[in-house]
Amino acid sequence: MTKIALLGYGTIGSGVAEVLRINKESIAKKAGDQIEIKYILDLRKFPGDPNEDKIVHDYDVILNDPEIAVVVEAMGGVEPAYTFTKNALLAGKSVATSNKALVAKHGAELIALAGEKNLNFLFEASVGGGIPIIRPLKECLAGNHMAEVMGIVNGTTNFILTKMTQDGMEFKDALALATELGYAEADPTADIEGLDAGRKVAILASVAFNSRVVFDDVYIEGITKITAKDIKYAKEMGCDIKLLGVAKNTGDGVEAYVCPMLIPSSHPLASVNDSYNAVFVNGDAVENAMFYGRGAGELPTASAVVGDLFEIVRNIQANCCARIGCTCYKELPVKKMADTCNRYFMRLIVEDRCGVLAEMTAVFAKYGVSVAQIIQKAARDEGSAEVVVITAKVREGDFRTAMEELSGRSSVRKISSMLRVYGE
Repeated sequence: MTKIALLGYGTIGSGVAEVLRINKESIAKKAGDQIEIKYILDLRKFPGDPNEDKIVHDYDVILNDPEIAVVVEAMGGVEPAYTFTKNALLAGKSVATSNKALVAKHGAELIALAGEKNLNFLFEASVGGGIPIIRPLKECLAGNHMAEVMGIVNGTTNFILTKMTQDGMEFKDALALATELGYAEADPTADIEGLDAGRKVAILASVAFNSRVVFDDVYIEGITKITAKDIKYAKEMGCDIKLLGVAKNTGDGVEAYVCPMLIPSSHPLASVNDSYNAVFVNGDAVENAMFYGRGAGELPTASAVVGDLFEIVRNIQANCCARIGCTCYKELPVKKMADTCNRYFMRLIVEDRCGVLAEMTAVFAKYGVSVAQIIQKAARDEGSAEVVVITAKVREGDFRTAMEELSGRSSVRKISSMLRVYGE
């Protein structure tokens, strides 16, 4: 029997306990050994809970128990999760975690420590909830040179954008609904500002491209400035708006960013709605593949954690722990956002007179910005017109310089929005 300890008995920790309970018999047969929770570390008490007798408040109880072979870290955040995880490995205990903040910041160190100790440090649940993506990249797709990994990796923001798209809601109303339904935390900052997705992109890029990408390398924009009008006009141009995490392995470095982007409505990711996640990968052998499913939640995330537990138990039995350690053997540079190339969507309020569009295109031409689509709309204010533009692909630094010059023109009264467009 393999005895484990859970660190945290919140959404994920309780989900792991539930999955282990309801599938107890099949888990023992699949893993080759029974898995038993001996301790649950939590500062709270849980009167009447089936696992009430397993609750402990002192981490040293777990560290000093030689029967505990595996620790499941389900606390979230960097501290004390980092200290607890490191100490577990130092004490000879393998670790499975769902903590993307921990992995994004300290993953390389903890993987190396696990390797030194002939232990496991696994983190499948840190990206995509129940979607298998880390192990497929490290194992199933290891024979590929990965050119790109991108997708929708935050369920809260995808739910909000879905409601804005399907029901015409404004951002604040969609956020309020997400909070009411439990999709958004009381403090939704990490989700709506793109920070959660940014950590996941750092992890995905590191694994996919075999080169270390840290959270601070990732350019991040959230969805707080997206309006119903942006979504409406995007639809008119055959696109949907999604918060995308994008990592590209280009010839001159890695691109890693999170931002709301227009994506063609024909793209598979455009149909990923509500709290679902999807990760799209491109490799030289597999070409395109997509992983789709629940990106968060008690049982989907627990599913991934228990999958890691299976792997650890099997490794312990075979005495082959740490079979796959850190795979970041390259040192690829990470490009600044100004040096990336994208297409762009803009909404501008301009003077409603002859020659304004010509002025705009002249400024664009000066900086190598080519216009692919343009629509003129009537504006509310008399004497004004609203112009919607989608550009051809252009270096971001050049595009931003063009936008700065435009914003200083008397004929341009307001630049209402600027979004990137995914694809060629």
